[in-house]
Amino acid sequence: MARKKDGCKCKLDVAGITSDTLTSRGGLSLFVRYCRNIAVAPHLERLFGGIRKGSKGQPITEIFKQIFCFFLDGTSRHMVYFDQLKKDSGYAAAIETASEAMLSSYSVKRFFEGFSWFRIWLFRRLLQRLFLWRLKLVIPKMIELGIDTMVMDNDEAKKRHGVQPTYKKVAGFQPLQMTWGRFIIDAVFRGGKKHSNYGDTVQQMVTHMVHKIRTCYRDDVPIVIRMDAGFFDQKLLAVFEQLNVGYVCTGKLYKDIQAHVRAAERKHWQRTQKGNHAWDYLEFGDRRQSWKKFRRAVFCRPMDKDGQLLLEFVRPETVLYTNLGMGAVIDQQLKEAGYEHLLQTESIVALAHGRGADELVHRTLKDFACQTLPFKKFAHNAAFYYTMLTAFFLFECFKEDVCSEVVPVESYPTTLRRKIIDLAAKIVRTSGKIILKVTQAAWDALQFDRLWNKSACPPTFTWA
Repeated sequence: MARKKDGCKCKLDVAGITSDTLTSRGGLSLFVRYCRNIAVAPHLERLFGGIRKGSKGQPITEIFKQIFCFFLDGTSRHMVYFDQLKKDSGYAAAIETASEAMLSSYSVKRFFEGFSWFRIWLFRRLLQRLFLWRLKLVIPKMIELGIDTMVMDNDEAKKRHGVQPTYKKVAGFQPLQMTWGRFIIDAVFRGGKKHSNYGDTVQQMVTHMVHKIRTCYRDDVPIVIRMDAGFFDQKLLAVFEQLNVGYVCTGKLYKDIQAHVRAAERKHWQRTQKGNHAWDYLEFGDRRQSWKKFRRAVFCRPMDKDGQLLLEFVRPETVLYTNLGMGAVIDQQLKEAGYEHLLQTESIVALAHGRGADELVHRTLKDFACQTLPFKKFAHNAAFYYTMLTAFFLFECFKEDVCSEVVPVESYPTTLRRKIIDLAAKIVRTSGKIILKVTQAAWDALQFDRLWNKSACPPTFTWA
């Protein structure tokens, strides 16, 4: 019996090579266009232009642009990926770079090895100014900041300076980071054994940032900082009080506190609820042996988990310390700003549980970039880390200013990459113009014309 022919008319028969300029990362053109139009390049040149010793090689701004795109692309976390990109004319065209100007892995390594500690600390100034820029755009009436450390797991990497055992039982780095919403606004790169409140780093960071906010934004804006038990230190709390900054800090469950809670009558307990979750709490004043004064304390425990009620003996217990509602200057600032409700115990408990959002920022950063750092020397890894933070800040700005109608601002980097960055496109030259072409389906689904126009007129980054 004769075999029937395949009736498919779309079957591929032959594979070949095209000379067209094609890319699978067409969305990077939007990010490059955005970074160019916010005018961040002149500030990068001013801060880091001195690294370039001669006229050979690429300009500092071009190097930063390619490294930022490397992070946003996210295809590979290895330096050798630059060698692959160097051969990709479509990728070069998408990020508006001539093929001969594409960096090799050797060039990128030499760039980071050229950083001195003075240049590295300039990244902190850049992050802080980017934060002030966003503050002036949003104009918040109250500023909530978070302080925490982030463990960067380098357990399986080759021996590196500064990779030390961390509290998560892996070897790595443990930078101290300050967050505002989705943004990391300041950071100190540290070895893994540096615990949360190591030395006076936190005091200096907070003092400096509060001064920046009140000098460059508003001198009367209320500032509230959230911290976990790793920062429970009366010296640090005293610094916050001297700066007239509000704080909500998780404390430690000492035996005398547990005894006081067990002895408290049921009528003194209260309950707060948010959505389907409820907490019991007990408010009291506490003064540790080394303290010079009493502070407001709130003992709380959840009543449920994942929709199931918890038996009393398995409920996790937490004690919170705060200076809110104690008649200090911060109380008056909150009242004038319309946030008087934050002085109530229920709001203090909610603020403390809002620390989960701060931890999501660290999780998003790890999704955006990498934990395993590429160099053996501590200073080189520090430069790489701060470049990563700068790229992450610009990514969050790009997501908000350009992509918010297509991708929610809370989305992880992987989501934005799949929807916008990983976009097939063709770059053609005609009539003296370079044109980026995408399919009609992608144009309609992404509202690409709106993304293109938004990336052309974002708010300009100003240093003042």
